[in-house]
Amino acid sequence: MSDNLHNSRFLKACRGEKADATPIWLMRQAGRYMPEYQAVRSKTTFLGLCKTPELACQVTVEAQEKLGVDAAILFADLLPVLEPMGFALDYKEGEGPVIGNPVRVAKDVDRVKLHKPLSTMPFVYDAILLIRRGLKPDIPLIGFAGLPFTLAAYTIEGGSSKHFQHAKTFMLNDEGAWNELLGKLSRVVIDYVNAQIDAGVQAVQLFDSWVGCLGPAEYRRYVLPHTKAVVAGIKSRVPIIHFGVGTATLVDAMHEAGADVMGFDWQTPIGATWKRLGVCAVQGNLDPITLFARREVVLEKAGEVLKDAGGRPGHIFNLGHGILPGTPVDNVRALVNYVHERSVEHI
Repeated sequence: MSDNLHNSRFLKACRGEKADATPIWLMRQAGRYMPEYQAVRSKTTFLGLCKTPELACQVTVEAQEKLGVDAAILFADLLPVLEPMGFALDYKEGEGPVIGNPVRVAKDVDRVKLHKPLSTMPFVYDAILLIRRGLKPDIPLIGFAGLPFTLAAYTIEGGSSKHFQHAKTFMLNDEGAWNELLGKLSRVVIDYVNAQIDAGVQAVQLFDSWVGCLGPAEYRRYVLPHTKAVVAGIKSRVPIIHFGVGTATLVDAMHEAGADVMGFDWQTPIGATWKRLGVCAVQGNLDPITLFARREVVLEKAGEVLKDAGGRPGHIFNLGHGILPGTPVDNVRALVNYVHERSVEHI
């Protein structure tokens, strides 16, 4: 890794080191709220965009440059890794991802295949090579993957869900089949992320987007062992960010998985949680809805996040989830500028 990258604001914060300002990047910073993204997206399907390295590179680099954020994140999606495992994946307008052949009974787990993402998903690694060449030399690139629970929830529900009735019932009824499914997912995710690192990402974020539907005892029994396995499988290669939504009651258990940076949603207080966990670095956690408010309100709420973080080295500013469609781009740029300028006062 070059000195420019190693000494970047973002990677310094990941290591808990003092930087000249609080680094900021935003989940879904390349997304539907941005006209440049819409122009690219109009040429292809969402899955087509994910699978075309040149287009994935374009939207990734454009978002970083337009917003002035301190890191880029690979444009991809959590679910294409499931296709080579034998799942029929589609993205339907207004409905989101749909899996046509979900796992519903124990014998369905037998048809779930292992695969080597480097050979089955070359478009991801081709995109990383292009993005790394397109970014400025001091801008890190973040890779990512879904964690086993969230991937399993999609494969069992067949898409998004409000209550996760099928997934949780499967988990409770047949712990053996559940562990077999999550074990397969874990092995594929480990290979997937390690190949991203080999291709040139400087950090990875592991998303457990749906794990907030569980209680702490369920999380520790049915999920934590598999998350630990994934983190252990990539540990010490690059900084690992561990993030989930609705996880205020789970962060202590999630921390046990061993990631380097804990990402918090907007319902998790940064200062108190950071102090309790004793981690060297945290990420978060402005409510994405705030970006729809008046400019002065956006900046006021961003200031509250910075104040809660207390100027401690190791804070990475982010939203508590992804940027939403329709978010005013000018508000996003104002947020980035404000965090850079105001955070100097807190450091």
